[in-house]
Amino acid sequence: MLDDNSDDESTTAVTAHYSADILDPSQTFSDKEFGHRYRFSKGTALTLLNMIKDNPLWNRCGDDDYGESGSCHKQQGAHKAAVVDHVTTEGLELLYPLHAAPPWYTSIFLGIQQCFLALGGLMGVPLILASAMCMGDDDAGYLGQAMVLNTLFVIAGIGTIMQVTFGTRLPILQGNSFAYVPPALAILSLPRNKCPAGPMNLNLTNGTLLYNDTDGSVVDGNELWMRRMREIQGAIIVATVVEILLGITGAIGFLIRFIGPLTVAPAIALLGLSLFEAASFTASTNWGIAFFTILTLVVFSQYLRNTLLPLPLYYKAKGWRIVKTNFIKLFPVLITIVMAWLFCLILTAAGVLTDDPQDIGYRARTDARINVMINSPWFRFPYPCQWGLPVVSVAGVVGMIAGVVSSIIESIGDYYACARLCGAPPVPRHAVNRGITIEGLGSLVAGLLGIGSGMTSFSENIGAIAITRVASRWVLQMAGIVLILAGMIGKFGAVLVLIPDPVIGGLFCVMFGTVAAVGLSNLQHVDLNSARNLFVVGFSLFMGLMVPNWVRTHSSWINTGSEGLDQIIMVLLGTSIFVGGALAAFFDNTLPGTLEERGMIYWRRKTASNTKNGDEHERPTKEYDLPFSTDWRFSRYTPFLPQYDNVREISD
Repeated sequence: MLDDNSDDESTTAVTAHYSADILDPSQTFSDKEFGHRYRFSKGTALTLLNMIKDNPLWNRCGDDDYGESGSCHKQQGAHKAAVVDHVTTEGLELLYPLHAAPPWYTSIFLGIQQCFLALGGLMGVPLILASAMCMGDDDAGYLGQAMVLNTLFVIAGIGTIMQVTFGTRLPILQGNSFAYVPPALAILSLPRNKCPAGPMNLNLTNGTLLYNDTDGSVVDGNELWMRRMREIQGAIIVATVVEILLGITGAIGFLIRFIGPLTVAPAIALLGLSLFEAASFTASTNWGIAFFTILTLVVFSQYLRNTLLPLPLYYKAKGWRIVKTNFIKLFPVLITIVMAWLFCLILTAAGVLTDDPQDIGYRARTDARINVMINSPWFRFPYPCQWGLPVVSVAGVVGMIAGVVSSIIESIGDYYACARLCGAPPVPRHAVNRGITIEGLGSLVAGLLGIGSGMTSFSENIGAIAITRVASRWVLQMAGIVLILAGMIGKFGAVLVLIPDPVIGGLFCVMFGTVAAVGLSNLQHVDLNSARNLFVVGFSLFMGLMVPNWVRTHSSWINTGSEGLDQIIMVLLGTSIFVGGALAAFFDNTLPGTLEERGMIYWRRKTASNTKNGDEHERPTKEYDLPFSTDWRFSRYTPFLPQYDNVREISD
């Protein structure tokens, strides 16, 4: 072992036979040279070198064992990945680690920053569902969007506080999940939920637009979208009960055994690819502004992401100072929205954009929805069943369960990523079970209040930990409070609704493309030279796009003689993540193939929360314990309490 107290000039070296990019084969480094080359602290370099030196594989492997099929090569590959994870965590040097509590004023600022990072994702789902939910281009539709957005912020705040305090206890912000969008759109595409052509007349008494709805009723603009929201609410409420049960019983571990990267990649990729119609619809109101938005976002998020922006900051002791900040890297979406909005404002003031409300280009004007700002209340407090009593349909529930499963898979991956960035041990089983349970409860609240989707972990905010080096629970709890307060200010949601359609469309083009790419990134450890794997991925992606599109355009062809069964088939086959994910899971688990070929070796190591013979730093620790004592009589038999994992470790 190397001595942690050794001199900085220590020349202790280790020869590392790596067939990878961390260390060149047979190359020698001192601890200081290694730390300097890879930008690690001396302590981190010592730790890494000790791990390499103490591993018997380095001395046992011969030159002939390093072929692709060599057992020694495979073992070293697994150890290499563990070392990389360890170094990534150790080298982060957090400003505020998990247990730290920054000053209250610093916590407020950092919490607001987390809210800004989540803004683009939070706005996406309601704005996608707005047109399919028949929120028309009138005051009733715009005010409805504002109220849904306000409700969403309140639920996101509640879910974040619950997750950080009682769930995984990791600094994870909760928000609405895109996984619920395909089944929601499938429900809204049913014949009875399609939007009417337009208002049937104008009630001259009070100016209320009336619609002859597709279910045969005559309703106003508010009831037009509320009826559809209630059906989505009912499906979410019942489907999330399944999520809660999976978490409470610990059954999620059994489910994960049959889900690997070949299932996850097509399912998540289809989340982005299946939404191209929503992106093109909003962008088509003015393609020039949409392309300006896309270009601005690409420039700030990709080309200038590492550019430091000098900003004036005031210090009590030193006065005003110019400090270079990562503002561009942290807020590319916010910068893009502001710049595109100002561009639309200039075009509106100059008279370039049409002032005809019947013209599709009218939605590019910044004053197109100004009435929603005038009519929205200053303060509004969401409450359960605010849109009416939810309606439950079997077809909606079955389809929504597919969204729940996709959301669970996405969240579990986020848990492990967040744990690594926070310097915490791998997430133990009880914390995963508890996290899924809390997300299920958050989705249940979302269903009761009505936002059109359930809740999940936000990957954008997890990635921000690496940039801000802030992993404090207290900061995320403060972010939850900020979200709740913002959601109770009615004018806040109205401001978001004022963003012109082509700006939203441009954001969607980049956002949905990124979602698709994130899904495909799960294939990085899969053998893509295998004809088996290429078939699974290609076929599931193609069918996941083709079948839902066919169902939407040929719904009358599905006629089994039972209206209820017809609806179930239409919702399932109209949900891209169900079609693609189910086909991928079936073929991946039935076609012959090795675990290594399928990418399951890395996948299971990545999602394994405990190891039988792991090192001490791999054991669950108090980071995941609840803020109160759980030393109860039956705790060892409760899958979401820490004592459950302790018993499992002993039995293993």
